[in-house]
Amino acid sequence: MDRHEVLIIGGGAAGIATAASLLAREPGLDIAIVDPADVHYYQPGWTLVGAGVFDSAQTARTMASVIPRGVKWIKAAVAAFEPERNAVILDGFRMVCYGQLVLCPGLKLDWNAIDGLPATLGSNGVTSNYLVHLAPYTWQLVRSLRAGQAIFTQPPAPIKCAGAPQKALYLSADHWKRSGVAGQVRVDFCSAAPVLFGVPEYVPALMEYVNGYGIGLHLGYTLSAVDGPARRATFTRANADGSKETVTRAFDLLHVVPPQVAPDFVRVSPLADAAGWIDVDPATLRHKQWANIHALGDAINTSNAKTAAAARKQAPVVAHNVLAALGKAAGVARYEGYGACPLTVERGKVVLAEFSYGGKLAPSFPSWLIDGTRPSRLAWLLKERILPPLYWHAMLKGREWLARPALEDA
Repeated sequence: MDRHEVLIIGGGAAGIATAASLLAREPGLDIAIVDPADVHYYQPGWTLVGAGVFDSAQTARTMASVIPRGVKWIKAAVAAFEPERNAVILDGFRMVCYGQLVLCPGLKLDWNAIDGLPATLGSNGVTSNYLVHLAPYTWQLVRSLRAGQAIFTQPPAPIKCAGAPQKALYLSADHWKRSGVAGQVRVDFCSAAPVLFGVPEYVPALMEYVNGYGIGLHLGYTLSAVDGPARRATFTRANADGSKETVTRAFDLLHVVPPQVAPDFVRVSPLADAAGWIDVDPATLRHKQWANIHALGDAINTSNAKTAAAARKQAPVVAHNVLAALGKAAGVARYEGYGACPLTVERGKVVLAEFSYGGKLAPSFPSWLIDGTRPSRLAWLLKERILPPLYWHAMLKGREWLARPALEDA
């Protein structure tokens, strides 16, 4: 039976960054990462793959190449948690014990929640930038559509990168505008949300693009079924009086963002809250019941945006607090809910939304350099040229540029 001082569940952005931050503080620490995947992806790049800016290969590295040197990789899937025994059960009934457990398993894309979607996804004009192998299909569909109906959807919250549905929308509309076919392609955004974006300060700039592209904005629309061969999408519409009705719309291109939930092994575990998310203190990211368990990333029940930028800020907080729990560090690190969403409103311009808990604006740059509430060419440069190498060579290497947390007394 294996035992490790620190066991990390998940080798995505949050897991690798946390391992790297731990080793930067405490070289030689006994750490293992559990993840069955062979490939690690830079998921924020998939929107740009779907717009023809990136090639999908640019977003991928082998898992072996990104796991920090000295960290053991356990290539397996999790079956269950036994926190009272400080143990994790892997597939095949293999048990791994831990001193400290860090959970960052990501979330589950629930394609089956939309009737008929799995059977047609990747064909009949139905695509999604939330799957790396379908992002190139998005770009193929956008380039080939010269006239007809394009529909972009957004499911009920919470989802990872809540701005991604709009990124696909704006970049596609921008391509049709630049190609001279904007008048022939009708574009609709059907979102389950009651507002265009959850932080009001960014809405005016986004609405300028909605109006400028002639996008039909339909709020309170939840995609419930897709008939691919007939090219018809069915939505459940929430009315102002609380009633609901069914609306069916024809499409030539349908970009779908599926509902998202915590992984099954999390939802059925004693570590989850009533909604199925990992139950943590929103500041320390320590589990509310188990003192030797911390969690970060998309599967936790905090109210921040589920983005790679959030994980970049969370990883140093968890790294410090885990070491404090091991008696190897002093003080408490706190996460303030930071998340960022670079909204690609056109090719070459980004509205850089940055905010913390409660929707409080949390800009990383002075307004004279980048005003996040307005579209910016410099923010596009940040998104396209700076953030990818920052991800691969800083965040995943334990270099905490603009991410090192302030410490408080315990």
